Amino acid sequence: MGGSKLAVVAAGGTGGHLFPAEALARALIARGWRIVLASDERVAQHAGAFPAEDHIALSARTFRPGDPVGMALAALALVQGTLQARAAFARLKPDVVVGFGGYPSAPSILAAASLGLRSVIHEQNAVMGRANRFLAPFVTDVACAFPTFGKASAKVQAKVQVVGNPVRPAIRALYDTPYQPPGDSGLIHLLVTGGSQGARLLSELTPAAIATLPDALRMRLKVWQQARPDSMETARRIYGEALVDAEVAPFFRDIAARLGAAQLVIGRSGSGTVNEIAIAGRPSILVPLAIALDDDQGQNAKALGEGAVVIRESALTVQSMAEALQTLLTDPARLAAMSAAARAIAKPDAAERLADVVERTAG
Repeated sequence: MGGSKLAVVAAGGTGGHLFPAEALARALIARGWRIVLASDERVAQHAGAFPAEDHIALSARTFRPGDPVGMALAALALVQGTLQARAAFARLKPDVVVGFGGYPSAPSILAAASLGLRSVIHEQNAVMGRANRFLAPFVTDVACAFPTFGKASAKVQAKVQVVGNPVRPAIRALYDTPYQPPGDSGLIHLLVTGGSQGARLLSELTPAAIATLPDALRMRLKVWQQARPDSMETARRIYGEALVDAEVAPFFRDIAARLGAAQLVIGRSGSGTVNEIAIAGRPSILVPLAIALDDDQGQNAKALGEGAVVIRESALTVQSMAEALQTLLTDPARLAAMSAAARAIAKPDAAERLADVVERTAG
């Protein structure tokens, strides 16, 4: 269908941007497209696994609001990156440029607009990020993950297309895996993820909360916990003293398998986490990152509705986490209902939906 058309996929910064970009790239390649990845120089050096025939390294940097020096340096990098992208696009002649938000996508989208190329941005959060709010006036089409789309202008709201958030094939396969709530006996599998920012809070508070659970419940737990390297020793010590069967690591390569086996997930509520929980249909306890701009994590968590118990950082204590755990893990019927509610918002075909938008935009 796509023939030998070329799409430049602009993404970088975090897995929250790169994973959906990779899923889209694979969907387009399956339709006969060629893919080039455009990213900031740091990510481009480590993008060997991304399914692209070429990588374009562009100057880009972020800044903190209120930091005039940082803002000036970011503006300079943006101009330089845009000129680099213009030169690359003049050579490549892409049919469409797709941006996934974050500062690394800005040079590509601005270069596309200056050359009259068609473009799409995809927003992974329930609140439109700063970069995408800035870029939206310059693009042909806008796609997003959630029906709720905060901070978007009326003009953007009028043209946005809800497609979901593309996920990796291993996560997509979990949509077809039924949820099994805990029984009256046997192991209860608990997956604890931290996210790339502010992970120390969950890394150390969660083990402390689990350690206070009643013996009969605690002895049934099988915990898989992602933790910051500097928190791993503390987490392991707490679990060991509480006689909890726990595996603690900074990263699990087989995260899809563990998510599929989990009966409850504890984590932050970044867009990737929320979408993966929805597709897997797993009940969760979510702690939105308090310092997240525009409370995007809080809005993401709300999108799960009854599928998640949300505890704000201001209310998060060892006691509040322990109470939430005990309430849920002793109520299989509620866990099953939460699973159904989470799965109800899932769009497992998000990569295909977004690929449809990209093809229509390209013409």
